[in-house]
Amino acid sequence: MARKKLETLTEQMYYVLLALSGPPRHGYGIMQAVSERTQGRVNVGAGTLYALLGRFETKGLIRQAAAHDVRKYYVLTDAGRRALVKEYQRLKRQVEDGQDILEGGTAP
Repeated sequence: MARKKLETLTEQMYYVLLALSGPPRHGYGIMQAVSERTQGRVNVGAGTLYALLGRFETKGLIRQAAAHDVRKYYVLTDAGRRALVKEYQRLKRQVEDGQDILEGGTAP
């Protein structure tokens, strides 16, 4: 089954929104925050990042908070926070669904 756009998030989408859940960040700051949080496991390239920022802004998940020089700073909106929480809960259920089996238990 195909994934509905923004109904579920890719790993990169999730971490970009997570990076914007704190203080306003510009593009390079978002890339650094994602890399730091994931200890380098997830990297978001500039092309991917700016495409995501455009989609998120169009969908109302983020908004531009400020602009200094040529840098635009973004923050999460309430709708973006709800999308992030929804994805977190979905991922948590996936982990819980496999926890018994994968941690040495038995299948239901």
